[in-house]
Order: sequence, then structure tokens, then C-alpha cells
Amino acid sequence: MSATGRNSAEPADGDVARARSDLYGLLAAAFDGDIDVLAAALRDGSLVDVAAALPVDLDASALDCEDVDEEALSIAYDNRFVVPGSRYVPPFASAHRGAPSASFESDSRFRDGNEAGELLGDPAARMSALYERAGFRPEHGDFPDHVAAQFEFLAATAAEEARRAARGDEEGAATLRDLQRETLSQLGWLDAFHEAVEDVDDEGVFAALVALARTAAAWHARDVGASTR
Repeated sequence: MSATGRNSAEPADGDVARARSDLYGLLAAAFDGDIDVLAAALRDGSLVDVAAALPVDLDASALDCEDVDEEALSIAYDNRFVVPGSRYVPPFASAHRGAPSASFESDSRFRDGNEAGELLGDPAARMSALYERAGFRPEHGDFPDHVAAQFEFLAATAAEEARRAARGDEEGAATLRDLQRETLSQLGWLDAFHEAVEDVDDEGVFAALVALARTAAAWHARDVGASTR
């Protein structure tokens, strides 16, 4: 053990935050349809490496793909997350609520009575409040509770945490971790999202990507004491 009590083989807090920022930034781009970024990660094996580093047994075989057909990947992305149809899955939290928000009215085709399917429901309002507190404006995702916007926010706060930690600003770094904790507490919907994507993703790439995102976020939540239920 070192003088600080940390095992010298363990990464420093700033290194962990930077690694998380890199991963969340990649996920934000991929879930926002940046096929170039996703294809590069599939080719270089970085997603498989992340899966292997997680302390769970995660099947990432679909993410191990050196020969990537980017056109097919783009079509698959559109069918899963953009174009409404039999194989479409809404990539935003409001659509996966188990019950409607307190006072919500919508003619969304994804909503059926008291079932999930909102647009801009309570999850979007909560994420908007977090962004406003942090002075953050997401560039990814169409809605505040879009999975790409949520991961973009986690990427930005983790990167800033690493910078604050490097300057010795522990109070500032803690504030950034609090924002991450609150964001991670909003990601319980990724369980339902993963199940829905898995049901329609014959190729398996996006189901595996959601599984990786869900698992990485869950372990991060555990590390910072966030509840995702």
C-alpha cells in the first residue's frame, strides 16, 4: 500500500474519471447515430476491452468485429432508434416509464393509457434540471432524457472531475461526482431499454452495446452510492 492507503496498482481517481469520460463520450456518440465512431470502436476492439474490464461476465462477442459494414450498421441504427416501426425502440427514458407522469397529456404513439410511452415526461424534466444546474447544454440526443444526452452529461462531468482532481480541487471534484450520482440514479430505465432492444436486434450489435452501457453505468452507480431504482 502507498502512503495514501491506495494500492499502487490501482488507478488514481482522476484516471478512473478520465476513463469513464472516454467511455461515456463514445456511448453518447454511438447512441446518437455517429456510425464512424461506433465502427471505429468495433474495429479496434475498445468496446470488447471495456467489457472485459468490468467485474461481471458480459457477452461482448457481437462487439468484436474487425470487418464492419457501416451502411448496414447505419440502417440497423435507424431501424432501432430513429424510424418508428415494428423494430423501433425509443431511446429516451420517458418512453419506458411504468406509469405516466403526474400531469401529462400526449398523443404519442408510444403511449397506451396508463402505460409507458411518454415524450418529455418526468425523466426529461429531471434531466433538464440537472443540466441547468451544471450550465450544460447537450449536443447529443433529441430530448433531455435521450440516452445519448445522458451519457454525454456523464462524460462531461467525469472529464471535469478529472481536471478538478488534477488541480487538487477535491471539493469541486466531489460536486461533479454528486452530479454523476444524480444522473446515474436516473438510468434505471436502461434495464427495460436493454430488454426491448434485445427483443428486436437480430444482428446483436446494439443489444450488446446497450448491455455494455447498462452494466458500466450500474457499476459506476454502485461506486458512487447511487440508486438506479
